[in-house]
Amino acid sequence: MYVSKKETAKQINFLASARFQSFTTQVEQTGVVANAKGRKIVPAGTIYPKNDATAKGILLNDVDVTEGPQPGALLVEAYILETRLPVAPDAAAKATLTEIKFR
Repeated sequence: MYVSKKETAKQINFLASARFQSFTTQVEQTGVVANAKGRKIVPAGTIYPKNDATAKGILLNDVDVTEGPQPGALLVEAYILETRLPVAPDAAAKATLTEIKFR
């Protein structure tokens, strides 16, 4: 018999509209630090791959990369509530993400 504690996931809604466009991308584990449970989670709302001029989009959902690179949904067009993102977007990232409207 397998018994484990019940866990509740919490994710803040950072979308300002139900209309968005996302594509699948490979999320790498490079630079991701393990949490208290030993899992390497890239949180939803992360500007990917970096919060700079190389930004390609924003991750729609949490991605667990503990076991290696995993697919994730990358927002390329959306209305975003900027203050709800885990890290504030850099000016260079905002300039690069022309189809994402920050509010």
